[in-house]
Amino acid sequence: MGDTAVAALNALLRGASIDDHAEALDLASAALRSAKGRGAQLVAAQHTRVVALLNLDRFDDALRAIAEGGDALAKTCVFEKAYALYKTGDLEAAEAVLRDAGVSSGRALRGLKHIAAQIAYRAEKFDQAAATYRELAADRDGGNYGEENDLRINLSAVNAQLEWQGKGWAVPEQEKQPAREDLEAFETAYNAACGCISRGDYTKAAVFLKRSRDLCEATDELSDEEKKAELVPIIVQQAYVFTKLGKLEEAVSLQNSLNLDDTADPSAKLVARTNSLVLQAETNPYLAQRFGESLSEGKGNDRLFEYQSSVLRRNRYVLSLQVQKFPGVERSTSRILSKDTAPSISSSKCDLGVLEAAAACQLRTGQEALRRILPLLETRPDDVGLLLTAIQLYIRLQNPSPAITLLEAFFKRLEVAATPDHADVRFAPGLVALAVSLYRTQGRQAAIRKELAKAAAHWQGKTGIAASGPGTSLLREAGIELLRSSHPADLAAAGEAFSHLVAVQPEDRIAKAGLVASFATTELSKAQPYLDALPSVEDLTRGVDVAALLEAGVATAAPASHVQQQARGKKRSREDGAEEEGAGKGKQQAQPAKKRRKRKLPKSYDPDKKPDPERWLPLRDRSSYRPKGKKGKKRAAEATQGGIVREEETLELAGGAGSVKVEKAPAPGGGGGKKKKKGKK
Repeated sequence: MGDTAVAALNALLRGASIDDHAEALDLASAALRSAKGRGAQLVAAQHTRVVALLNLDRFDDALRAIAEGGDALAKTCVFEKAYALYKTGDLEAAEAVLRDAGVSSGRALRGLKHIAAQIAYRAEKFDQAAATYRELAADRDGGNYGEENDLRINLSAVNAQLEWQGKGWAVPEQEKQPAREDLEAFETAYNAACGCISRGDYTKAAVFLKRSRDLCEATDELSDEEKKAELVPIIVQQAYVFTKLGKLEEAVSLQNSLNLDDTADPSAKLVARTNSLVLQAETNPYLAQRFGESLSEGKGNDRLFEYQSSVLRRNRYVLSLQVQKFPGVERSTSRILSKDTAPSISSSKCDLGVLEAAAACQLRTGQEALRRILPLLETRPDDVGLLLTAIQLYIRLQNPSPAITLLEAFFKRLEVAATPDHADVRFAPGLVALAVSLYRTQGRQAAIRKELAKAAAHWQGKTGIAASGPGTSLLREAGIELLRSSHPADLAAAGEAFSHLVAVQPEDRIAKAGLVASFATTELSKAQPYLDALPSVEDLTRGVDVAALLEAGVATAAPASHVQQQARGKKRSREDGAEEEGAGKGKQQAQPAKKRRKRKLPKSYDPDKKPDPERWLPLRDRSSYRPKGKKGKKRAAEATQGGIVREEETLELAGGAGSVKVEKAPAPGGGGGKKKKKGKK
């Protein structure tokens, strides 16, 4: 009985085309039942059973079958075990199986390398997956028919994921631009569109997505059901691109045309429903927030990538802020951030810090927001998101000095820690650029050069820096800025930066020119090997008619003595203007002198007529003033000009109650007074 079952199984395996995996599973199971105890002879039957279970998507059953088969079957089913672990989402165990098989040492078979690349892709180790796919593409002799197209599709997908992960520098320039053959299949056209989306080129992405959709609808290799399933992610991306381009009506139309029942991919459904929240939030944020809370992420291989999960989480918090759930957002973000207090520049963690700040200040801005955010920053001083929020608020208030103080204190704490992770955050290109921008607002060129020199020294010390990594752009800008200084130390630092760039990018002409400019006046021997690679002066000036320029008129520099004299004259005029305009105002900086306006004389002005000397006095104080009425004549008589001067005296009140002014009584016996006549009795 056992021999008959084994013979039937062998006959089935010898078939040219076997598509009935259920039949293969039944025969393999029958062979194993009839030949129990003779496992050494039935490894092929056990292997067939495992393969049939994998083809039927019964991955857990396949892992149990491999475990039941013992060590002999485990050695035979290395690929099958790694694939089953990958499909169940146990990526760490799958990587361990591949390490034992020697994939990392290069002794693996081609199939194992394929599954290794898939596991690295799912584990978000996109740079490792890209390296494996490039290695497989370079080995053209061992490839199967049609494998080259699959490798091109998978590599383009990995490149798009690298750019979404913020590692666009790891993608070669020749792979960023799609080739002609990439636009002949809907998969590669879709991946090319995803790469454009990750770079923010939405106009080109819309063109590639339309091309991908047209190719998918026109293909004859897929059934109608398969076409509907493949169109779902294409339409989802089209709706997203139209939303980013501001074409909301087209985005809503595409979103409404989606039938999510046509696809079995849970992640595609989740992304489509999440994108629809943006359109719903425009009309009713409360319904959008309630709908967003009902969405749940998948598990295993159906879960979203980390950058997708962070965006989904951020959208939920933003919707909660729109419906004014400030305490809940603040508690939730604070709980997540408190688990890891180490400084980090990852976008997901920085976003949480910004959202916590928005919840703490309840979407306020200005000084009121700073009063609530600064105490929060004191509790978590290494939170980059909170720090950048406070700096942004200071900049909006046009007060960069406190922003610089906060950033410098943050840098000092990281330098004191003196760990590699802290140093990478300290000299992150974005933070260095922020410091340079803040210093430039105050004209602190020395501080700018010092900051760039320290950052360049850090990235030069990093071993294995990529040719187009984040440090290379910073080294180039640091070298260019340091070249503007005439200090020997700055020129030496610029030369070291450009030397490192030339080492990792031998074809970079800017780096070679910077190296020559750095060492031309100090160490010509270091610049000599690169002089021939630069264009000569004759090449640069070829076609320039010097005589014509001179005839047309060329601005020439003024003599030094004339320039100094002119500068002294301008300085004197500025000082004179400052004395006139800013006297008594306590100004710290002299204001430039204003141009004096030419005085205009009145039309009736007669130079021979003598002006009235009392013209500056008020009208009532002039000698020609004659008030009208009785009260006016009385006031005129009491006036000091030609009138009687009345003397006053101050009398103190009893008990210290104060004092009053009264008219002083005339002296007795004065000759000027007349005696009062007595009346008749």
